[in-house]
Amino acid sequence: MKRSVLTRYRALAYITGVLLVLLCLGMIGKYALSMDGAADFTKVVSIAHGWLYVVYLVFAFDLGSKAKWPVGKQLWVLLAGTIPTAAFFVERKISAELADKVTDAAPGAVKA
Repeated sequence: MKRSVLTRYRALAYITGVLLVLLCLGMIGKYALSMDGAADFTKVVSIAHGWLYVVYLVFAFDLGSKAKWPVGKQLWVLLAGTIPTAAFFVERKISAELADKVTDAAPGAVKA
């Protein structure tokens, strides 16, 4: 599997995870602390997280299909973007697991 497949998954896992944590903090500020501006912040972050989560789903599904994961594992990775901080832990585990299966060269390419 190409390194770029894992790299784009990792990037979106981090971005999605950070946005979800920010969204949770915004919700706390909005509802628990009644902070001014928290509603606008929450609206912007929720829209960004929602759209980027869709991209995360595409990249995670692509990674899982190329790694030939079973359905249960694939679902867990896909859902990790909806649980605050889970994306960080799942990404770390997946990256370590796939480290030896990743190559820089295209399939079938001959190194000189």
